[in-house]
Amino acid sequence: MILIKSPREIEAMRRAGAVVGQFFEEVRPLIRPGVSTWDLEAFADRFIARNGVRTAFKGYMGYPAHLCTSINEEVVHGIPSKDRILRGGDILSIDFGILREGFYGDSAMTYPVGTVNGVSSRLLLVTEQSLAAGIREVRPGNHLGDVSAAVQEKAEAGGFSVVRDFVGHGIGRLLHEDPQIPNFGKRGTGPKLTAGMVLAIEPMVNAGGWSVEVLSDGWTVVTRDRSRSAHFEHTVAVTEDGNRILSFSLDKS
Repeated sequence: MILIKSPREIEAMRRAGAVVGQFFEEVRPLIRPGVSTWDLEAFADRFIARNGVRTAFKGYMGYPAHLCTSINEEVVHGIPSKDRILRGGDILSIDFGILREGFYGDSAMTYPVGTVNGVSSRLLLVTEQSLAAGIREVRPGNHLGDVSAAVQEKAEAGGFSVVRDFVGHGIGRLLHEDPQIPNFGKRGTGPKLTAGMVLAIEPMVNAGGWSVEVLSDGWTVVTRDRSRSAHFEHTVAVTEDGNRILSFSLDKS
């Protein structure tokens, strides 16, 4: 069942999303060669405590960390580790979420580590553009398939493929609510978008084929052909006149 949020609830989600947006602004300068993904996890731990919020991911279905840190061919759910050291030329996807005032905020970004090659740079750009294309379709009267199709069209026009095994989701008092939001689809299909729906739209785009597999840790998802993958996500509310991104910092709202 798709839950419709009141304006007051959406404002509470905006406050949660602002904390998530602030995290991504603060973590960016730390992403450089020689830093471990555990260093970023330790920063997230301090950030959560400093802001008086609760973690969204640690303990969720047994997940062991605040962050998902996925490097290069890792698509999502990479576990932070002292042994995973960032190197120049890597790309790093970070997924982060929090719980504040009873509502979840969730977002993801992929960063270059130092200077990356042309394919990686274009992969990041096209994936972020795919997210923007999907968000532009979020407005009352459109269908969920319009969002999914826009993501797919932008990614594939750039010469890349969209992951089909993992999807975006509704979000609110639960981290994952209905509806599921595939990153591929057909326009004019799926549930009709209504003001008050809140969606976590999250393209996962691969430089190679779309197939993925889960590693033996039970969490880390990698591309089957070991091509690189990028991941961008925003929490977006459907409003009466369009949409509102909830996962920016307050400075960017």
